[in-house]
Amino acid sequence: MKYSESIPVVPKKFIVPFILLTSLFALWGFANAVTDPMVQAFKKVLELSNSQAAWVQMAFYGGYFCMAIPAALFMRKYSYKVGILIGLALYAIGALLFYPAAITEQFWFFCLGLYILTFGLAFLETAANPYALAMGPKQTATQRLNLAQAFNPIGLILGLFVAQQYVLKQLKSDDVLDFSALDEASKIIIKTTDLMVIRNPYVILGLVIIAVFVLFLIVKMPNSKDDVFNENIGKTVKRLFNNKDYSNGVLAQVLYVGAQIMCWTYIYQYAEGIGIDSVTAGYYQMAAFVLFTVGRATGTYLLRFINAGRLLMIFSLFAIGCTIGVILISSILGLYCLVGVSFFMSLMFPTIYGIALGGLTEDESKIGSAGLVMAIVGGALMPKLQGMIIDLGGYGVNDINIWGVSEVNLSFALPTFCFLFITFFGLKSSVNK
Repeated sequence: MKYSESIPVVPKKFIVPFILLTSLFALWGFANAVTDPMVQAFKKVLELSNSQAAWVQMAFYGGYFCMAIPAALFMRKYSYKVGILIGLALYAIGALLFYPAAITEQFWFFCLGLYILTFGLAFLETAANPYALAMGPKQTATQRLNLAQAFNPIGLILGLFVAQQYVLKQLKSDDVLDFSALDEASKIIIKTTDLMVIRNPYVILGLVIIAVFVLFLIVKMPNSKDDVFNENIGKTVKRLFNNKDYSNGVLAQVLYVGAQIMCWTYIYQYAEGIGIDSVTAGYYQMAAFVLFTVGRATGTYLLRFINAGRLLMIFSLFAIGCTIGVILISSILGLYCLVGVSFFMSLMFPTIYGIALGGLTEDESKIGSAGLVMAIVGGALMPKLQGMIIDLGGYGVNDINIWGVSEVNLSFALPTFCFLFITFFGLKSSVNK
């Protein structure tokens, strides 16, 4: 479908609320990006295996899964604005919990903070994505969501910059050639210092979120409250999952988020496998985020001329090509392939979201949005599985070769599988339109 240029992406009356709404996309992008390098940071500071360190992502994305349905049920009765305010409050609480977590020096306490933080993100994403779709004509809904999501990479880049410059570069444990070989007293001193370094960006973030909460509290937003709720939620859920675009969209979203987090989290392990340190690997992840931003803008433009499902299929095929390069090449060229996949991932989340929710009523969209937010659990489960593959030969990243490639290279077969299904989903959607 080609969108007519006479149809506005965002009507004038919604421009100011839409701009404020887009700030949320940057805020959860920041949380995502600042958390990814923490897997490597906690692994080094607390002497964890790759699989154990992946509990960071389990906690982070598991919070989405647990809170998405309660958030949707709440917003089924109340407005998107109220949901956003609750989300911001939980976001701030989770971030501020890093302060006592650093004092106790307990890994589970940090994971708890991330878990509660993502309760807030679940509210924000359950509200903000369908809210963006609703702020204008249905004909341009997917394009409008891509526009809003274009601000997400800005948060990603800023979050990674903070993680790299104010966390990874400051870690004392990363300056030691063999941290595990140090005496216990030296380890305790370094551990205490490094956990304080990890704490700081989250505490500052919590204070920023409180300011954003106040801003949303005082600004008038469009009303989105449904007045009548006569239909049983069970009937709504049944109808949603009988909708093939929606049910396949949920699975596609599970696999996409899993693929995204695997490609971003384990860029550090892949770099380690070819002799590149974590700080330098951070620059490659920064390049990936820049490509993600460019890809999001490019995809939003191309959606004016190319059917959403067809464009999704094309981008997915290129992503498969990149991940195959990551698997087969153990050099800087393979790292370039891993960076390049971000350009092609950029279109996927909002486009899958828009296709899955296309044609639904507002009430269906609120419940349907929750299912798509729950799909973010892919970011909890699949990195954990990838970490287990990397640990097959030991705590290193290339302890053994499997089928002629190192364990860290082979682990990227998981995102390749994910992109295969997304290709199928895009193809089927393009045929049905």
